[in-house]
Amino acid sequence: MKRQKVKAHNYLKLITTSLIIAIIASFLAFSLKKITEFFQEYIFELAEKQNPLLFIVLPTIGITAIYFLRKYLFKNRKNKGITEIYKTVDQRKDHLPFFKIPSHYFNGFLTVIFGGSTGIEVSTVVATATIGNSVYEKQFAANVYKLELICAGVVAGVGILFGNPLVGFLFALEVIARKVSKTLLISCLSSTLLSYVFLYFFPSQPLIDIPAKEWHWVAVPFMVILGLLGGTLSVYFTVLVIKIKEFFSGIDNNFLRVNLGALAVGILICIFPFLYGDSYHSLNELINHPQSYSLLFLLALILLKPLASSLTLGAGGDGGVFAPSIVVGAYLGLAFAMACNSFFGTSLILINFVLIGIAATLSAAIYAPFTALILTCSLVPNGYALFFPVLLGCILAQKMAQSILPYNVYTYAPKV
Repeated sequence: MKRQKVKAHNYLKLITTSLIIAIIASFLAFSLKKITEFFQEYIFELAEKQNPLLFIVLPTIGITAIYFLRKYLFKNRKNKGITEIYKTVDQRKDHLPFFKIPSHYFNGFLTVIFGGSTGIEVSTVVATATIGNSVYEKQFAANVYKLELICAGVVAGVGILFGNPLVGFLFALEVIARKVSKTLLISCLSSTLLSYVFLYFFPSQPLIDIPAKEWHWVAVPFMVILGLLGGTLSVYFTVLVIKIKEFFSGIDNNFLRVNLGALAVGILICIFPFLYGDSYHSLNELINHPQSYSLLFLLALILLKPLASSLTLGAGGDGGVFAPSIVVGAYLGLAFAMACNSFFGTSLILINFVLIGIAATLSAAIYAPFTALILTCSLVPNGYALFFPVLLGCILAQKMAQSILPYNVYTYAPKV
């Protein structure tokens, strides 16, 4: 009887603590999302109106600012993305130091608003995971509930970014925890419920304003092909990120490393402004006016967005493959449907294939098919009408990627 009371007390404490973490993480994610959106749009439009050549130097400004912040404010301590979370979870004595909250917050913000071709998703994930870890250190003396509280922060952070706490819930279980337990479900569900309450007061709009359309079984073979292409594209992206990071890590001169990568990104953005920042601003434009853009232009975006993202990360920018995978997957789906309609006389629905491209590429990039499924269905009004095709694309793409590479950017272990 006494043991049951102790267990019930611990569960109550876990729920309460998870709710506190979720509140803090929700405000962090919401504020980072809103200020990044505002300043990214403002600086982009300013450069576009004043002189497009400004695009060349803007990434240098952002990444140089990050370099000095890292050197003088954060004492040369580096950020390594989601692998940091894996390390602290696998080795119980290691913790995510508190400085990672402001470090990832400001570095993610500076990277994206000045054109660094990534997104704030990974920055948010690590910052909110650190909130969970910090509260764990204060509230629990024994080595229990560490993973649970880290996941509680991640659930809220990702859920608020995408306006759907279920996305955060699935991401925490598939990508961060990589397992399911009773206590994980308790902490993650508590954070999920709090996030739903938060979104009631601070609602989020879908990323793409065009609703999904009714699909037909005759299109399934094309969906299968796109799913396989999405898996292949994610492998290209993964290899590119790893190789370019390795190349830049071999450059000892900090000035050369920062400027070489940032200027390369700036030149790409100057030629293709759609590569600026997280590139979410390009999606509605392309989908609403596909006739204004050639297949060759879309192919260039498909190849260059991963390159621009890899160069940003190699030069020292903050972020990961989350947002770029969504964007490049959309480019792939749009290009595939347009090519089929042009050369094979099909009538593929563009928005449907954009969503399948997003889901396939993201699923293969992060090894999280159910996260990719729900996230993709949340990106447009009526997205769940495509539940089966999107699920098909997610599973095929992940299997395709795993058959080519035994790792992704999160699980890759560099040779020592």
